[in-house]
Amino acid sequence: MSVKMFAAAIAAVAASIVSAVAEAQEPKAAAPQAIAAEPSKKGRVEAGGISYYYEIRGEGEPLLLLHGGLGSIDMFAPILPALTEHRQVIGVDLQGHGRTPLGSRPITLEAMGADMGKVVSELGYDEVDVLGYSMGGGVALQMAAQAPEKVRRLVIASAPFARSGFYPEMIPQQEAVNAGLAEMMKDTPMFLSYKAVAPDVSEFPRLLDAMGDLMRRDYDFSGAVAKLTMPVMLVFGDSDMVRPEHIVEFYQKLGGGLKDAGWMRENMPKNRLAILPDLTHYEAFASPALVAAALPFLDGKSNAPSWAEQVKK
Repeated sequence: MSVKMFAAAIAAVAASIVSAVAEAQEPKAAAPQAIAAEPSKKGRVEAGGISYYYEIRGEGEPLLLLHGGLGSIDMFAPILPALTEHRQVIGVDLQGHGRTPLGSRPITLEAMGADMGKVVSELGYDEVDVLGYSMGGGVALQMAAQAPEKVRRLVIASAPFARSGFYPEMIPQQEAVNAGLAEMMKDTPMFLSYKAVAPDVSEFPRLLDAMGDLMRRDYDFSGAVAKLTMPVMLVFGDSDMVRPEHIVEFYQKLGGGLKDAGWMRENMPKNRLAILPDLTHYEAFASPALVAAALPFLDGKSNAPSWAEQVKK
């Protein structure tokens, strides 16, 4: 496949992600409550030499929300109202994304994970729940592994623990991302979204180079997974870019899917797995199904019915 065809594929992926968000964000007269409220607080926190932009909405237990690659906090606009109904949501634009400048260091999941621990501390939180999508899921994994005392509960959405978790055809597409695609992407919703908020729009080609470098790197975070001491939930679309076999392996590394849970749930693992139907990688972050699956877990609740309670003596 030629570089030009790769570019077209990347642009198509970019367009599909932002188009999904835009469609979900369209205000509907019958449901004005679906529009996200303005942040009650916003600003910047420096960590690792990066000036991270953040926004805080809602009240309740704190939830750190981490977006996907080439996105921003705004990706979650369709689900923010549901998340903020009883949660204080801390959205952060990751390095080089949204309103956060790229800086001079490479983009790595490990470094951003370490930075997120510092960001929540600087904002005055001793402990937070974390929900990370795609690249943000990898950052969340690294944050939780490096600073487990900072993470109460963790949701990793649409992110593998190793590069081999992606379908093989995705690897060359990811490796093809570089500054040379910038001009081709100028009319895509992804670039236009970046242009609307980025502190320096001329950084976009350099961001593509940095993201390409990130995606060309092989990795296996099995060691980080082994360090997760808090309850963890994995969430994927049934048509995600992550292979089903890898999803099962990820869950098994967390102690799930190894045996029957038992009549009285005596073998029930503390960790959870959700496969959301009719969703691809490019839609899951904006779906109400993600909220419906993740919030009970984050709240430490179970909606499981009891057969014994249904049967009257």
